Amino acid sequence: MIGMRVAGGILALATLAGAMACTAADQPAPATPPMPATASQPPTETLTPLLQQALPNVQGKTFTSSIVTFPPGARAVPHRHGNAFVYAYVLEGSVRSQLDDQPVSTFRTGENWVEQPGAHHVLTENVSSTEQARLLVVFVADTGAELKVDDPHQ
Repeated sequence: MIGMRVAGGILALATLAGAMACTAADQPAPATPPMPATASQPPTETLTPLLQQALPNVQGKTFTSSIVTFPPGARAVPHRHGNAFVYAYVLEGSVRSQLDDQPVSTFRTGENWVEQPGAHHVLTENVSSTEQARLLVVFVADTGAELKVDDPHQ
């Protein structure tokens, strides 16, 4: 009888240990915390996709919408959107923007702009050093094309 209790206890411990090992192995590794920005490198924007849908009446084109968030003081690297037509609407905050050799413009909550295919976005930054800025950005692009290609040397 005692032998059965000991055997039952060992079996229970072995089962529990195995379950704990499986649970630990099945858990994703902890996320690596973001590296803090250095004084020489301002924070950058983040893009959160909302919807991507092939356009049924325009073969080879896809509609993509995203939220782009600029933390306080964030600046995007100069970039292009390939052959995409881009529409941007400021949901929150203020963003300073410059396309190609056009004058710098500041867009506030409720304002918007468009970028023609092939435009070079040489400046995009959050005007505020204390408040975030958020944009709704819509792309009409060739299906499968990269939506943003950084150009850090410009």
